[in-house]
Amino acid sequence: MLVGMTLTHLPTQASHYSNQLLGFVSWAEGFVLLSAVLTGRVYSSILQQRSWREVFERLWLRCAKLYGYHLGLLAVAFTVVAAIAVHTQKPALLGLLDFYLAHHALAVGSSLLLLYCPPLLDILPMYIAFLMLTPFLLGVGQRWGWKFVLAPSGLLWLGAQFGMRGLIHGFLVTHAAFPIPLQNLGSFDLFAWQFLWIFGLWLGAGDSARLVEWFESRWTIALASLVAAAFLILRYQWLPQYISHPVDQGNAWVLFDKWQLGVLRLLDFAALGVLFSALRPHIANRLAWRPLVLLGKSSLEVFCIQVLFSFAALCLVGDGAGVHWLYQSAIVVTTLSGMYALAWWRARPRNGDTPVLWTLGLEWPPEGKQI
Repeated sequence: MLVGMTLTHLPTQASHYSNQLLGFVSWAEGFVLLSAVLTGRVYSSILQQRSWREVFERLWLRCAKLYGYHLGLLAVAFTVVAAIAVHTQKPALLGLLDFYLAHHALAVGSSLLLLYCPPLLDILPMYIAFLMLTPFLLGVGQRWGWKFVLAPSGLLWLGAQFGMRGLIHGFLVTHAAFPIPLQNLGSFDLFAWQFLWIFGLWLGAGDSARLVEWFESRWTIALASLVAAAFLILRYQWLPQYISHPVDQGNAWVLFDKWQLGVLRLLDFAALGVLFSALRPHIANRLAWRPLVLLGKSSLEVFCIQVLFSFAALCLVGDGAGVHWLYQSAIVVTTLSGMYALAWWRARPRNGDTPVLWTLGLEWPPEGKQI
């Protein structure tokens, strides 16, 4: 997921091939879901053995760490990247920081509150918000049952499909003079994406045995294969009638919309999830390639450094249009090498200690647990 997101963010032709590679699904969906599954698995186990207060403290310490990394990225964006944008007048950079360049003080203050989220810097604020709510969600799910968490989450997602975010923003603008335009609040609609996070928490908390059994059914796998194949055909427009009228455009775009997690996008993602679960025993060992494992062990730091490399690439080549393929290849190789170098450096044992696995700020294994 990290490698796919990196290739998508870099201003090279690799983005064209990496983006939505398997259908109408991006790497971000899998990234958020897997993070939620790990969070649910680790902290539900801690919650069963210890107090809710300890889970709360641990998760909020993780939030503080994430927030610190986010502030570091903002500092680079508002100083170095902004200065280069003003000097070079490259549209890719000006579009990245247009609100900051027009309203310096407001942009800085609102970004500290995780309200203003420039492109490439909107995933961490969403993750921080979800992580802050996680102790309460785990507590409710364990004490009263996950139906009291999943049902409201589903209603919020449904509201997002009908423009709830825009309605709330319009109300705040009209009645409270809210100063930040909707497009500068981040691309991700949190009312929609929270459903993916909460669903992952439920999976990770171990309350989904029936669903897992259903995923392993032959009929489910066969149906998922048909659904995934149909979306793959539509994605690459392999049917002539869809070439001039792509199915994800026009009036049907909202059904495939990434930022609102449209219903057909979720269906495509669910089908791919079923197939991955079925194939996992056969491909797990092959995917356990050392460089990928090391990237996963330091995924928080690796994610942040790929944002820095993306900033650097935008400063060098803008949107990448017309750039020679050798320069594009150099950008990709340099970025992936830098990510791996950081992951390798963090994985080195220090003072005889066993390396710690960090997945977006999660410590693994949990204290007292063995792998």
